[in-house]
Amino acid sequence: MSNGQNRHWANVEEAGFVAGMRFLFFVYRACGRWPFRFVLYPVLLWYMVTRPSSRKASRDYLCRIDRFSPIDTGLTGIICHFRSFAETLLDKMLLWGGLYRTDEVVCHGVEDIERMIAGKRGALLICSHLGNLELCRVLSRRHAAIRLTILVHTKHARAFNRMLARLNPDSTLDLVQVTEMTPHTAMLLSRKVEAGEFVVIAGDRIPVSINPQVATADFLGDQAAFPVGPYILAGALQCPIYLLFSIQRNGRPEVHFELLRESVKLPRKGRSEALLPLVTDYAVRLQHYCLQAPLQWFNFYDFWHLSRLESTDASR
Repeated sequence: MSNGQNRHWANVEEAGFVAGMRFLFFVYRACGRWPFRFVLYPVLLWYMVTRPSSRKASRDYLCRIDRFSPIDTGLTGIICHFRSFAETLLDKMLLWGGLYRTDEVVCHGVEDIERMIAGKRGALLICSHLGNLELCRVLSRRHAAIRLTILVHTKHARAFNRMLARLNPDSTLDLVQVTEMTPHTAMLLSRKVEAGEFVVIAGDRIPVSINPQVATADFLGDQAAFPVGPYILAGALQCPIYLLFSIQRNGRPEVHFELLRESVKLPRKGRSEALLPLVTDYAVRLQHYCLQAPLQWFNFYDFWHLSRLESTDASR
C-alpha cells in the first residue's frame, strides 16, 4: 500500500480540512448558517484540489451507489458529498457548543434501549461513519441513565478532537482510544457492560494493525473488508448487539437502533464461519441506510481496495 491512493484510513490526514472548519464555525457564530454555506464553497474547493485521493474515493463510492439508485457521480456530486461532510462537522461543533436543537432528533427503535436501561442491562452498539454519531453522545448527556463508552482511534483526527475539546471539555470524557484490544481494555469494557452501560464501536473501518482481523461481505455490489473485532468483543462480553445508525432525512436528524443479536457465541473451531453472518448482516443494514442517505457516508479512502490487499482470515 505504498501509493497515497491506497493508504489505510488512519493515515488520511484531516488537519487541513479542520483548519478550514474552524474558520467556518467562526462565520456561523457571527453570521448564521446561510453565510456559512456561502463561505463554505471556497474551503471545499481548496480541500478537493489538495486531496485527489479523497476526491477519487468519493467518486468511486457514488458510482457504486448509482448502481442501486441514480445519483450524480460527476464533479457536482462529489462537491455535494464533501459539502455534506462539512455540514456534519459543523453540526458536531454545534452539538458540543450547545447550539444544536437536540429536541428535533427523531429516535427509532429506542424502546428496546430504554427497557435495557430500566433493567440496568448493558449492550454493545455497533455504529458506522454514516451521519453524525455525536447526536447519540450528546443525547446521552441529556438522559443521566444512559452511559456510553465510545471506542475510537483518534490519532487520525487529533485536530478535530482538540477543537471539540475546546468547545466543550466534556467532549472526550466518554472516549476510549483503542489501537488494539488488550486484556486490560477488555476487562474495563466488561465491567462497564455489567454495570448496565453501553459500549459503542464502529463496524466499518478495519483495525489499525499489521494483520487486521477482517471478513469480507458484499457491500454496494462488491466485496469489502469489515472488522470482526466488534463481534469477537460481543462474544467476550456476552451481551446483546445493537446496530446504531444516524442520518439526516427530510431536514430532520434521525437515530436508528436495531437489534443484531441477543448474544454471540463463537466456537473455537469454525470461528470464521460463525463470524461471517454477523459481518454480512451488518453490511446489509449499512447499505440500506447508505441508500437512504447516500451523501452521508464519510469514508474518504478506497474502501473496497483494502479487501483485496489485507488478509480476510478472521481466525487469526
